[in-house]
Amino acid sequence: MGLNVTQKLIQDHLTSGEMVPGKEIGLKIDQTLTQDATGTMVMLELEAMGLDQAKTEASAQYVDHNLIQDDYRNPDDHLFLRSAANRFGLYYSRPGNGVSHPVHMQRLSRPGRTMLGSDSHTCANGCMGMLAMGAGGIDVAMAIAGEPYYINMPQVWGVRLTGELPDWVSAKDVILEMLRRHDVKGGVGKVIEYYGPGLKNLSAMDRHVIANMGAELGATTTVFPSDEEVKRFMKTQGREDEWQELVADEDATYDIDEEINLSELEPLIALPSSPGNVVPVTEVEGEPIYQAYIGSSANPGYRDFAMAAEIVKGKSVAEGLSFDINPSSRQMLTNLVDNGHIASLLSAGGRLHQAGCNGCIGMGQAPATGRNSLRTTPRNFPGRSGTKEDSVFLVSPETAAASALTGKITDPRTLDMDYPQIDEPENKNLKQEQSLLEAPSESKQDPVELEKGPNISSIPEIEPIKDEFEVPILLKMGDNISTDEILAGGSRVLPYRSNLQQIATFSFEIVDESYYDRAMEIKDQGGHAIVGGFNYGQGSSREHAALAPRFLGLQAALVKDFARIHLQNLINFGILPVTFKNEEDYDKLEEGDILQFENVRETIRKQKDFNVKVKGKDLTIPVSHALTERHMDILLEGGVINWVKKRQSKMA
Repeated sequence: MGLNVTQKLIQDHLTSGEMVPGKEIGLKIDQTLTQDATGTMVMLELEAMGLDQAKTEASAQYVDHNLIQDDYRNPDDHLFLRSAANRFGLYYSRPGNGVSHPVHMQRLSRPGRTMLGSDSHTCANGCMGMLAMGAGGIDVAMAIAGEPYYINMPQVWGVRLTGELPDWVSAKDVILEMLRRHDVKGGVGKVIEYYGPGLKNLSAMDRHVIANMGAELGATTTVFPSDEEVKRFMKTQGREDEWQELVADEDATYDIDEEINLSELEPLIALPSSPGNVVPVTEVEGEPIYQAYIGSSANPGYRDFAMAAEIVKGKSVAEGLSFDINPSSRQMLTNLVDNGHIASLLSAGGRLHQAGCNGCIGMGQAPATGRNSLRTTPRNFPGRSGTKEDSVFLVSPETAAASALTGKITDPRTLDMDYPQIDEPENKNLKQEQSLLEAPSESKQDPVELEKGPNISSIPEIEPIKDEFEVPILLKMGDNISTDEILAGGSRVLPYRSNLQQIATFSFEIVDESYYDRAMEIKDQGGHAIVGGFNYGQGSSREHAALAPRFLGLQAALVKDFARIHLQNLINFGILPVTFKNEEDYDKLEEGDILQFENVRETIRKQKDFNVKVKGKDLTIPVSHALTERHMDILLEGGVINWVKKRQSKMA
């Protein structure tokens, strides 16, 4: 029987296990990606591990999140990251060079490779025929050190595309259609692989849009074939010689089958405050808006900006509206300048920001309180924009630009104009663009000294989990709690990502502002537990969402189920992750209840199911864990860093 693209990628990189869905497998990682909001911790972890040089084919450190320099903290961290890239042999992308995912796609991505990134949208590079996955920072550090990455073998979900997108409908509407059908949990435990005749009219950047928001479906990753379109894209980047064909065999099969007829799609919109809350634009037409936002890793292509520019060309956006333009890379920006599109956007009233993540991660461009914001970003979780009570909608560039002109949510098909035809330009400044991604030095001189400013602190030691402990439930939360709610992004918080003691003060503040003070009161008395619903920890891969609560004494998380990356992050930092065996038991627990865990170290080794008692109540809660033997080794050592140190000690 033939293989699909996902199976070929996994088979070529398998280091352990079998390709049986649900079974743990180990994968050799060829490339890694880190960005500055997560990379500082990765570099500190590499230092703690004593790494000499990266063992990967290519690893890159991007500065794209924390670009605002309103004091010393961000620029100090940029210097630290550059010194770490030099020390460990990583590429370094300078501030303003662009968002990691499209820049990596332009400069380093290669068909047939595996990639691990400390950013959940690393899956975007699946558009290039890669197996590109988001993970916690410490998993990426392990991959840089040459260790395999372990996941449960996913099911492969084949989505056959037919037809051709109608005018005014674009790639963003394809992934919004997937979210409309399947919501934010639909892809859990699955790789989504797109194929079929509909691909021929989707550019590599269109595919990037679709692959990027596979993260919002909860998917392990998204995969596209490497075909003539990928070859064409790589030729525009001067890298045609690195292309290789990678397509599914003619008799390939999939674990799950689905079809989307592109010709039947219409403009869609995700309502506040979830990417899965999708309806046709026609259902909310006429709602007034305060902001229209173009850009981000979810719509990073030349076409996305040029389309918006052509729609507003010669016109003016509505009075009182903020029309925010966020270029995704310096290469994209120079191309848009050369072809007059930036002039069109500015003349219409656009506000041009530097190439980077910016408002997508809450770094500027926050909307006004109680006003609607239309964004081409991948997420609209509560508070992610930087405004606590935000109202963010996710749309295509066509819908955002059309709505900017009218000042209200507008179906772009109602505009009195022909649909713009966009031709992608030649890249005239490739040599200059390449220089902004600094290649690792080939010199093997003495190790580079890490430049640590006063805001960079070392990772404190984490004690191994105790055999018996009792902890109060400090927080009880509902379904779909995101890592943005566990530990917010934005300009207030992210400058402390290399200072664990300080960033911990923001833990769970969106859920309960009293959490930090209450956690600190009992930190030295044994810590605490949290209780949650379905899909706990969805969204960003930021490991701070596990590490900061662990620093504050979090010992156990009891939920209905976990998002994949956050589950691994909890294990990596020695937090016991368990789920309700009977979902109705969730309703029996209250904040303040004291959970009693007994004989933990032996019990989790011997059985997947065990009981947790509630102190002072005639109540026992059956719970389960999904830990592999490797997970248990890591957890019982108190996390990955302790586990690595012990292995290195044995080897020495």
